[in-house]
Amino acid sequence: MAQRPIVTLTTDFGLNDHFVGTVKGAILSIAPEVEIVDICHSVQAFDILDGALALAQAYSYFPTRTVHLVVVDPGVGSARRPILASSDKYNFVAPDNGVLSLMYARDERLNVRHVTSDHYFLQPLSNTFHGRDVFAPVAAYLAKGVDQEKFGPEITDFVRFNAPKPKAVDAKTLRGIVLKVDRFGNLITNITPQDAPALLQTPAPGFKIVVGKREVTALQSNYADGAPNELFAILGSMGYLEIAANRTAAAQLASAGKGTEVSLVLEGAAAAGNGQ
Repeated sequence: MAQRPIVTLTTDFGLNDHFVGTVKGAILSIAPEVEIVDICHSVQAFDILDGALALAQAYSYFPTRTVHLVVVDPGVGSARRPILASSDKYNFVAPDNGVLSLMYARDERLNVRHVTSDHYFLQPLSNTFHGRDVFAPVAAYLAKGVDQEKFGPEITDFVRFNAPKPKAVDAKTLRGIVLKVDRFGNLITNITPQDAPALLQTPAPGFKIVVGKREVTALQSNYADGAPNELFAILGSMGYLEIAANRTAAAQLASAGKGTEVSLVLEGAAAAGNGQ
């Protein structure tokens, strides 16, 4: 049996308004055979990096030919371009504001098009809801099999940014930041195993992580190993070092949040790997 086409949704719309349902209706009115999968609608409002992180964690787990629709669009109605990016496996429909940047960094073999063929858009075209009138129909037509070349010309000047990288302060110290706080209150830092390979050696060197008002000196392999109200470090599923607590919000314990500075100090070993 042929696989149903899939369109995923990643937005900052939340679930308190009609926006998500309306976008789904616009897709299904064009391509009723499509299966729609929600990746996340709780991206922080207007937060392009948060949207890029959500997409980057999920898109590669979907079947080939999935269309990923991303609407985190603080510039809606402005001169920012609607774009279609295509890799060997996936298509991405989004505003040209950098929200696809982390995907760009992982999939070098891709082309990006400025969507200019407005006969694919819904009419009348709203200046405030391009998720419904521009991005949803483009995603639907892609899922139906319309060739990407028909949507507009290829471009090379698309917007992209580099995610914040930890910086080496000295031979033993890395300084990073909290990229996000997840639903459980875990502090997701921008430090990866490649930035501090010594931390994951066996036996691991002594270390200290300073975040917010607290110091962390324990590294655990899972969340349940932490003692009650103990802050500890853990390598999370996102591939970043997290500051966590067992059944408690680490963000509250540390009085820290997104953008909080994180300092990692390794004792008796060089801290810096690829951090710059």
